[in-house]
Amino acid sequence: MPQIFHRSANTLAKVSIAGVLLLAGGVIGLIMVLGRSSYVTRASEFIEQPLQFSHAHHVGDDGIDCRYCHTSVETSSFAGIPPTKTCMNCHSQLWANSPILEPVRASFRDDTSLHWIRVHDLPDFVYFNHSIHIKKGVGCETCHGRVDEMPLMFQQNSLQMEWCLTCHRAPEQFVRPRSDIFTMGYRPPVPQEELGPRLVKEYGIQSLTTCSTCHR
Repeated sequence: MPQIFHRSANTLAKVSIAGVLLLAGGVIGLIMVLGRSSYVTRASEFIEQPLQFSHAHHVGDDGIDCRYCHTSVETSSFAGIPPTKTCMNCHSQLWANSPILEPVRASFRDDTSLHWIRVHDLPDFVYFNHSIHIKKGVGCETCHGRVDEMPLMFQQNSLQMEWCLTCHRAPEQFVRPRSDIFTMGYRPPVPQEELGPRLVKEYGIQSLTTCSTCHR
């Protein structure tokens, strides 16, 4: 019986299979890269707000503590959004007639809330508790970045699960003394490899990586 396919068909078949595998690998790699990109995670993207509040001014210039506005951050899962009255504690006297602050004055005058857009907005299937992280020595800066240098607020990190697990698997690399939780530009007083394990033991920190820790 005569040969149906030319001998080169064997080589062509092997090259085709290799090409398909390389293409599939490339597509998978592209998806992984895209999934970690700021286009998907929205990291470093400024969020339009009803009023462009500057953390750089209020925290960096004026030295206002995080807890003045985010009052429940130490006791609740939610850090808290300040009511307009908190803004007016200062701005009834400072820049009281500034046009840029009219939305704040209108909110206070009409007893209506300003509709702030959440910058760090986790999916509904993720459970996160601010209070326990603060209790265990995780600083605001660790997750939110140098907010004291942000004229407009943006998400510093990806907030993806692998990013969270980096800390959960090795908390000794990130924890700091509770007295420095709200310190911006924190530098450990001694090398972190010496301080971290000591704080992990002192604060009773566990390396929690089970699914039910965050997905309940």
